[in-house]
Amino acid sequence: MKRRIPFSAMFNFRDVGGYQGHGGRTVRWGRLYRSDSLHRIDETDREAFAALGVRTVIDLRRPYEVDRDGRVPPYEGLTYRHIHPEHAEWGERPYQAGDSLPRYLADRYADLAQTGTAGLAEAVGLIADSANAPVVVHCVAGKDRTGIVCALTLAVLGVDDDDIAADYALSTEASARFSAWLAAAMPDVEEPPSPFLSSPAEAMSLFLAELRAGYGSVEGYLRHAGVTDAQLAALPEHLLD
Repeated sequence: MKRRIPFSAMFNFRDVGGYQGHGGRTVRWGRLYRSDSLHRIDETDREAFAALGVRTVIDLRRPYEVDRDGRVPPYEGLTYRHIHPEHAEWGERPYQAGDSLPRYLADRYADLAQTGTAGLAEAVGLIADSANAPVVVHCVAGKDRTGIVCALTLAVLGVDDDDIAADYALSTEASARFSAWLAAAMPDVEEPPSPFLSSPAEAMSLFLAELRAGYGSVEGYLRHAGVTDAQLAALPEHLLD
């Protein structure tokens, strides 16, 4: 199966399947996708997107980001869910050159996990419901908010932290593709700062390790956030082969 699914104006659309989970079972392909913003889908990509059979789009962007850029087109049979996990703007705590980038990112993710519990729980709960699958979860770049939701889901499925971190790190390559497109399409737009373009595996490893230290397990955190035991049990039922 192909992990990265190419589109003309989306750069981080990937299948989350194929990783080994509990009991040697494999995360099913074609059930959960992650992506950068879907507002750029146009007629060029419509057929390829429709072929995936996506039923549910979970949009994690801030309300003003949705208002600014728009949303996935209202295709027939597609359910759109906008969920905003509350979290501080990164500009309130800007990255300082010379600081550890993985540490900076892990701290931002910890902030999100602390303030965005309701939104993260809602997103994971939607993924847990097999009636919503296939699901695609996205934010702006598809690496931070989306990365956390996918990491939490994969952890519940028993995927090893190294594999979760490696999946997260694939977004750095996608960011390079986005930067190249941005430079060609909008040459007057300044390139985003490095934290917005980089996804070092260490950042996700730090986040998961520290989340477990605080809550005992990823499942413990999700229960704290509001995910039910039934939802936690449902995730492997339909996402593992």
